Amino acid sequence: MKDRFLLVTKCLLNVMFFCGIPTTISIPFLLKWYGDNVNAYYSGRYYIFQSIFFVISGLFACLIVYELRKMIKSVEEDNCFVQSNVISLKRMGNYAFIIALASVGRFFLYITPGVLVVIIVFIIAGLFSKVLSKVFARAVAYKEENDMTI
Repeated sequence: MKDRFLLVTKCLLNVMFFCGIPTTISIPFLLKWYGDNVNAYYSGRYYIFQSIFFVISGLFACLIVYELRKMIKSVEEDNCFVQSNVISLKRMGNYAFIIALASVGRFFLYITPGVLVVIIVFIIAGLFSKVLSKVFARAVAYKEENDMTI
């Protein structure tokens, strides 16, 4: 069961990463199309700002998924408590805070509950990643200390 969960998670992360890159690149074009065909607000005076905020968020979301893909490899190797995972968790926290900050910029353009939820979720995710990186750092230190005594 554990291996199946790991396989599904790895596949899901790969899909998110490899679909996220072209989606992020195409955001300006998609927003323009959406504004022209569905909601004129997106093709109006805020088009450039919306594009910038969404591209920044998409870029850092792809970077979070990239770091998760790196961490999955250590899980597959049954070697989770390594310094590279501590670094990945710290980076993911930074990336989450950047996404929250970009969303704060969107909040000034238009106020919706969805934008507020995104801000809160990514602040919590950033804090969670930072705290988890501290936990992993201690686990790595204990592991290295234990390896030296054996």
